[in-house]
Amino acid sequence: MIATLPFGRTGHASTRLVFGAAALASASQAEADRGLEEILAAGVNHIDTAASYGDAELRIGPWMARHRRDFFLATKTGERSYAAAREQIRRSLERMRVDSVDLLQLHNLVKPDEWEQAMGPEGALRAAVEAREEGLVRFLGVTGHGTRVAAMHLRSLERFDFDSVLLPYSFAAMQDAEYARDFERLLALCRERNVAVQTIKSIARRRWPEGATPTHTTWYEPLTDPAAIERAVHWALARPGVFVNSASDLRLLGPILRAAASFGAAPGDAELRRSGAGLGAEPLFIRGYAAQA
Repeated sequence: MIATLPFGRTGHASTRLVFGAAALASASQAEADRGLEEILAAGVNHIDTAASYGDAELRIGPWMARHRRDFFLATKTGERSYAAAREQIRRSLERMRVDSVDLLQLHNLVKPDEWEQAMGPEGALRAAVEAREEGLVRFLGVTGHGTRVAAMHLRSLERFDFDSVLLPYSFAAMQDAEYARDFERLLALCRERNVAVQTIKSIARRRWPEGATPTHTTWYEPLTDPAAIERAVHWALARPGVFVNSASDLRLLGPILRAAASFGAAPGDAELRRSGAGLGAEPLFIRGYAAQA
């Protein structure tokens, strides 16, 4: 069984493995049904999707009539203006055939100019707060990628009392000393405020080499060996209090689910460093370059 943990102050005990529905972006309904059946059988009770994840919201929709109560349902808006975000939030509800979602997140809010717009008086945050007041969403979060995201999440939490954050966390990512420092500061603040912390890119190996033909629907080259996936997932889950989102390829879902289910007591720091270093993973994000979604 996959362990559960209170998802911040929401009152929901979410499985520590969250289903990343970006894996449904280009899936057929039959493929999506098999994936959703797989997570339901594994006991996963939290789905994280986004308006920008292709057909993911549409694929989730047919399941909600029978299984809405089985899942903490989260989506994201990548719009920055009030009007566009307001429209997109309502469109997401229509696509998923639900009256409300549990968590709405401002998606990949990292670039300073976009942050200023989204957090301003005519920005996406206003639309999100309005949706919460109308009962269309219950909680609000913020997500991001790249080397600046932890610092930007700290800035976001200074401006608004978000219920959750989402950002990369892996052995390779934490080799960037500045990112690691900002991550630790963010984690400490989230613990203090009881803000849920979701992590992504746990099984990322590296960016696709130049000229390579991608073999998976992830924008990066993922780990594919089940033993390596297990080590990477265990490395991330060993950090108390964090959640790990599954990767954006349904073919990787089974090994990730099994890795999460097999996680037990947290290994020691030395063992963690050995297992993380042994994966041969490289940082996905290079300081000074734009963040990849």
